[in-house]
Amino acid sequence: MSRIISLVFALTMVVLAESADRGYIVKIGDSSPDFSLTMLDGKIVSLKDLKGKIVVLQFTASWCSVCRIEMPHLEKEVWQRFKDQDFVLIGIDRDEPLDVVKKFKQEMKVTYPMALDPGSDIFALFAHKNAGVTRNIVLDRNGEIVFLTRLFEKQEFNQMIEKIEKLLAVDKKS
Repeated sequence: MSRIISLVFALTMVVLAESADRGYIVKIGDSSPDFSLTMLDGKIVSLKDLKGKIVVLQFTASWCSVCRIEMPHLEKEVWQRFKDQDFVLIGIDRDEPLDVVKKFKQEMKVTYPMALDPGSDIFALFAHKNAGVTRNIVLDRNGEIVFLTRLFEKQEFNQMIEKIEKLLAVDKKS
């Protein structure tokens, strides 16, 4: 009986943590944790490779219905709009094999780069490992976290786009 109570308590704490911080272990103003990603073509990309660019890290998975709703918006409203500037969007697929992720990318008709996250190790640098996907993390040119999203809510998504616009507009004035 005490094991059941302990399990219920632990699950309750996870739910409360997810609602309070939306599952993130990072916050706006933090420097991004260091990481390296394996892209679908096998190329390795590290955080250091992305310095100097505005970066959106999109955590996703083929089984995630909300991700499937968000991805066409990311493709059209973010990637196609900003890809020719000092900007990169990388979809990071949570713990699925290469063949599944390639098929997922093709099904979703997205052209932005995607990477693998075996074991959800990259995800765990930003959010509780058991937290849900469909989240975007916006990094400024110095690798500082400047915006966080969770799920796909159009108003928050538009605020993310406004943040990207402002970050890119600063460069035009310099």
